[in-house]
Amino acid sequence: MKTTVVCGLLGTGKTTFIRNFVKHGCERTVVLVNDFGAAGIDGEIFSAGGIESVELPSGCVCCTLKFDLINTIESIVRQFAPERLVIEPSGVASPSGVLEALESACIKTVTVVGIIDAVEFTELLESGMYGSFFEDQICLADIVLVNKTDLVTEASLADTIKRIEHMNPRAVLFRTVHAKIREPLPEVRAGGRGRDVRDAHFHFGTMTIRPRRTNDFTVLTRGLGDLAEGKYGTVVRAKALVRTDQGPYRFDIVYGKLDCIPFEKDIPDSRIVIIGLGLDSEGIRRSFP
Repeated sequence: MKTTVVCGLLGTGKTTFIRNFVKHGCERTVVLVNDFGAAGIDGEIFSAGGIESVELPSGCVCCTLKFDLINTIESIVRQFAPERLVIEPSGVASPSGVLEALESACIKTVTVVGIIDAVEFTELLESGMYGSFFEDQICLADIVLVNKTDLVTEASLADTIKRIEHMNPRAVLFRTVHAKIREPLPEVRAGGRGRDVRDAHFHFGTMTIRPRRTNDFTVLTRGLGDLAEGKYGTVVRAKALVRTDQGPYRFDIVYGKLDCIPFEKDIPDSRIVIIGLGLDSEGIRRSFP
């Protein structure tokens, strides 16, 4: 069974990449997705696209869910017998911790795909906000997608690529828009992966809100806009699948930017998952009754 781990910070484009990758592949593939919040969202996004997926929500596969990860992989092999397993850890999971868990499950041949947001890369790297954790997501990758290249200048992109090549000279690099590559993903399992940072983890606060009614689209987007602008604390990432009076919608907040996307199927169980620091939980709950 081929195994691919797709890593990247929150909001870099992991889910979008996996949907594209599996859609254009010819192998029987199962996606194992680890959402950090209590209510999984990415699994339903995959299912809406006809992709077989298994969820491990409410925790991080590099630490609290490590044994669950091992048991779930064994179950997937028995139930689905896939030709390829794609694992999407939470954006706050340490890649080395995931690789350690896979080795415990006797899966040793693994390709690691790292996805970088070209817009935010330099600022995040120089700020040291994520410390060595951010660098390790690059150093441990066999393949690096420099994503959202349409949103940066050529000079900025060249600087980002130069930095990545210095940090991980053995990685295969792709420039991407919407995390799409125009050729088959190379099967790479390079030896001598970079340094290990097994104990890295970020203690973000998380909230899950489950609206019980059909939501007014205008009111909902106003509340999500306030969330994106930092009215209720620092939101690192937010995802939502919500039934609205204008139909089912998927919402994403990444680095203060709100995206609203019509969803492919009905949403019987609306939910909003918020990840951040210093979250005003009471204020947030009042905004989304």
